[in-house]
Order: sequence, then structure tokens, then C-alpha cells
Amino acid sequence: MTTLPYKDVSILLIDDDDIDHMAVARAMTQLRLLNPLVRARDGVEALELLRQQRVKCPYLILLDLNMPRMNGIEFLEELRHEKGLSQSVVFVLTTSAADEDKVAAYEHHVAGYMVKHHIKDEFLSIFNMLENYWRIVVLPCETGGDDYGPVAD
Repeated sequence: MTTLPYKDVSILLIDDDDIDHMAVARAMTQLRLLNPLVRARDGVEALELLRQQRVKCPYLILLDLNMPRMNGIEFLEELRHEKGLSQSVVFVLTTSAADEDKVAAYEHHVAGYMVKHHIKDEFLSIFNMLENYWRIVVLPCETGGDDYGPVAD
């Protein structure tokens, strides 16, 4: 079996919960992932970080749905209508198992919808899956096209 090359993919975690943020950071440390982790506490802050290109490309977004100021679905609505950000790869990571939230998220073209139950074990599994994903998949800004934002060095 061949080992896939390491890719420096930034992770933008959009979540207002400090415990979830610590669990994500801990899971990344346990798996020895060196990827940059950037946190926004809501959709407004996340859009500001993305618009100002303060999240290094290529990146993946981990999005909670239940947040103040701008929730996850509102964030997706803005993101998908903004040139240069609309192709962002987003995984929903939330406590909501409501069918209407799942449908709304997938209508905004998320790559996956994951419901948080047991934070420690699930986050390790989630990051194992994400690491395999970003090692295999060509993410938008890796193509070098102007519509995808800056190209990573």
C-alpha cells in the first residue's frame, strides 16, 4: 500500500463552542496533523476571515449550525453566492439531527453532514476521514484558477 503525500490543508472551524474547539485541536494533535487550524465563532467572523484571505488556501470548512449572529445555514447561503468563495468545501459538524437542517445543508452543497454525539471518539474518526479526503481530493484553489482564490505555495 502506498502512502499518499502530505498536503498542507488549512482547517477553518466555525463553531462558538469552546469545548468542541478544544476537542478538534486535541484530535488533530493525537493524529499528529500539522494542518493550520483557524477558528471563527460564527458565520459573520468566518466570512470576514475568508474575504480577507486570512485562511490559507487550500482549506476545508467544518461548520456548526447553531451559532449566534449568523448560523450555519445563513453562512452557507452567503458563501454559495459569493464569487471566489462559492466553491469552498464545507462539512457540517453539528449536534442537530433534524431532517430540515440536513436537507438545508445539502441544498447548499455541503460535502458531508456529521452529527456530534461522543466528541472524543467521533472527532478522531472524523479527522481520520478528513485527512484521507484531503490527501486524495483536489481542492478548489489547488487548480490555480482565479475563481478559487489564491494558490498555495
